[in-house]
Amino acid sequence: MNGDFQNPNEDQGLQKRLILVFAITFVIILATQPLLRKFAPQLAPPDKQEEKKPEQMQPAQTPAAGGQSGANPSSVQAAAAGQAGQTQVAVPVQNKQASAESEVVVENDLYRITFTNRGAQVKSWVLKKYNDNAGKPLELVNKYGAEQAGYPLALWAYDETLRNQLNSALYVTDAAGTKAAPADLTFEYLNGDLSVRKSFHFGHSYEVKVETEVTRGGANVTAYPAWPSGFGDATNPASYGAERIDYQYNDNIERLAAKKVSGGGTVQGPFHWAGVIDQYFAGVFLPDDPRHAAMVTLHSQAEIPADPAKPEPGKTVKVSVLGVAVGNPSGKTSARLFVGPKAVDVLQSVRASNEGPNLEGALDFGFFGFISKPLFLWLKWTHEHWVHNWGWAIIVLTVIINLALFPLRLSSMKSALKMQKVAPQVKAIQEKYKKYKVTDPRRAEQNEELQALYKEHGVNPIGGCFPMLLQMPFLFAFYSMLGNSIELRHAHWLWLHDLAAPDAIHLLPILIIITMFFTQRFTPQAGMDPTQQRMMAVMMPVMMGVISWNLSAGLGLYWAIGNLIGLVQQVWMNNTEFGRQVRAHQEERARKPRK
Repeated sequence: MNGDFQNPNEDQGLQKRLILVFAITFVIILATQPLLRKFAPQLAPPDKQEEKKPEQMQPAQTPAAGGQSGANPSSVQAAAAGQAGQTQVAVPVQNKQASAESEVVVENDLYRITFTNRGAQVKSWVLKKYNDNAGKPLELVNKYGAEQAGYPLALWAYDETLRNQLNSALYVTDAAGTKAAPADLTFEYLNGDLSVRKSFHFGHSYEVKVETEVTRGGANVTAYPAWPSGFGDATNPASYGAERIDYQYNDNIERLAAKKVSGGGTVQGPFHWAGVIDQYFAGVFLPDDPRHAAMVTLHSQAEIPADPAKPEPGKTVKVSVLGVAVGNPSGKTSARLFVGPKAVDVLQSVRASNEGPNLEGALDFGFFGFISKPLFLWLKWTHEHWVHNWGWAIIVLTVIINLALFPLRLSSMKSALKMQKVAPQVKAIQEKYKKYKVTDPRRAEQNEELQALYKEHGVNPIGGCFPMLLQMPFLFAFYSMLGNSIELRHAHWLWLHDLAAPDAIHLLPILIIITMFFTQRFTPQAGMDPTQQRMMAVMMPVMMGVISWNLSAGLGLYWAIGNLIGLVQQVWMNNTEFGRQVRAHQEERARKPRK
């Protein structure tokens, strides 16, 4: 045996064998590589599979305007291909959403609208030419109603889950900052098979062009653009009750007060316009396709401070908040949205279509509209051409109306004086027959004697009432006209700062009480017991004063000036020759001893 140690590395046969083993191993590895690739994910431990899953399914994010992001399929493929040892391509998930909330402002000379990309809704809609009670530009988005019922230009869908998703998602838009009208604004949202697009066009008027479309899985979904929460000019709980829903097709106008509106009720078209309206402002949709339009009436209960001007914790009341959602049931809506004042000239300029009506029907002059509207046009003409103050224009109109009605009032006063002259004879006849029952045939003889007496003295028993009844429509017409004329809102006159609001110091209601008291005192009350006459002389003025206490100052001004003119006319009539004869006759009767 050889005692010297032999280095294995020097053994050429061994080296050859090692080289052969390595070569065979390398060939085996190459041959089994496709199988390893196929079964490696299944053989990997569970925690490793979970780690790889997000990498395969998460799309690569690419920056978009305004900090927004969206899916880019090519980026997803590139990222997948770049992973070491992998050649598979991940399937991208359709997604188009903004990464953060942002705002866009659009404005012209009439409004300033602030959009948020959350729901592509309106957070603020300011009318520049109108102020609130604090003197600031008027905010038309109802602060309390919008927080609880929804913001303007939200989308209303019958599926509540979908509705919440549409109005809470972060939409993508390429706009930022402030844009001056005319301008276009588009919002898009894509999440899997749900696709939403909302686009708006702004011009130089109070109208905004609105186009919306919602699809799911390529099929259209019904979703209407909405104005869901009334208006921001509601300054107290009572003003919320002034809201209603109006809609019109051709000459037919329907007006729905809050008590007639059910939340979520659908009104099928056709209609040329439909919207929510309050005392002075309107949010009205004018569909491009009136025949296939539909409206969903919205009615919510909102919790508001008992005194919105001075909110206090715990002091709240519930009020009704009205709204509408208008669109095409097909899921694709194209319409115009008018948001502005109910001024006659503005409403007349907005027409539903070439053949359709304008928006003048949104201004409701009430049952006596056939009198109210001409009165308003006359008042406006007086303001523009004679006196450039609405208070003095009301006074001028009141004087002219009372002079025009003076012949009727004169007839009424003469009839009252004649009735007063024959009152003793009338009372004697009534005393003669009072012992008989009303059903007694002899009561007919009483009526015959009274008729003969009236004929002898030329007295018409209803002559004193009929002329006064003719004046009542003018009072109601004035009430309706002055209560709905936005021109009187915040109009000044002497101590009055708002002719559309009640007199803050109640001087006008006091003047109404005083003038009515003296008018009652100087007006003959034929056939009335003196005690009753004295009581009525006090009770009637006080009752009218209570009624007028919270009426608009413009109406109070008309009423007080009308009473003052009536008092002057009554005093004059009492001092005419005829009036003196009646008074002398009464004094003579009073001097005669009673039997």
